[in-house]
Amino acid sequence: MSDLTRAEVERVAALARLGLTSDELGKLQGDLNLILEQWAHLADVDTSSVPPSAQTIVQAMPLRDDTAEPSLPVDDALQNAPARSGDFVRVQAILSEEADG
Repeated sequence: MSDLTRAEVERVAALARLGLTSDELGKLQGDLNLILEQWAHLADVDTSSVPPSAQTIVQAMPLRDDTAEPSLPVDDALQNAPARSGDFVRVQAILSEEADG
């Protein structure tokens, strides 16, 4: 892999909206080239015995106990609703009949 040129580093800095001095650009160029060099070493690592994985850590199952429990009674759930129509919250219409088709 070839090293990043000064112009490429200046372009990256401009895209990131970094106002860097000439010395800072030189340090950034060295740092970025070191990162790319280390990244290139990963291509030499034999990963043929490592199975593909979408996760790098073991994920726990969803946080629920899978037991159904009764919910709030309708009157309790709707007691603070500004308007009610039976067992439902009444809201102002936002679409007209003509918008459906």
